[in-house]
Amino acid sequence: MRLAAILLLALAAPALAEEPPYLDDRSDPAAIVRSLYNAVSRQEYARAWSYFGESKPVPDYQAFVAGYADTASVELLTGPVATEGAAGSIYGSVPVALAATGTDGATRVFAGCYVTRQLQPAVQEPPFRPLEIDRASLHAAEGPLAAALPAQCETP
Repeated sequence: MRLAAILLLALAAPALAEEPPYLDDRSDPAAIVRSLYNAVSRQEYARAWSYFGESKPVPDYQAFVAGYADTASVELLTGPVATEGAAGSIYGSVPVALAATGTDGATRVFAGCYVTRQLQPAVQEPPFRPLEIDRASLHAAEGPLAAALPAQCETP
């Protein structure tokens, strides 16, 4: 009986090791996008949803979760971030290419840009609003991630 339990744990270990380590980083525009896809890969959809500001990608949380129902993991590549200040906010645009692997094993490549927004920290009053994802524009792409990655995004 004990040997069966050890074998079961040994067989389960590779599956457990495949889950990416937890990442929750809002320190810069590229980091928050990496954190978003880390949450998606870990199926932590409430955390993924929380990275978006008032402009959510879909009308409600349940639709957001349903959109990732067949996603097993996401590999992400980010390019150089461009930032610009405007009316009390700092906007950052992040070029991205990602490979989404489905639960069926098929991989689809997408590319585009994320725009992040940080309200000027020095002028905020509680509750503090951290860096957030303001919007994204992604499209299906071909080839390896490095080839799909946009060289730059338009200024936010």
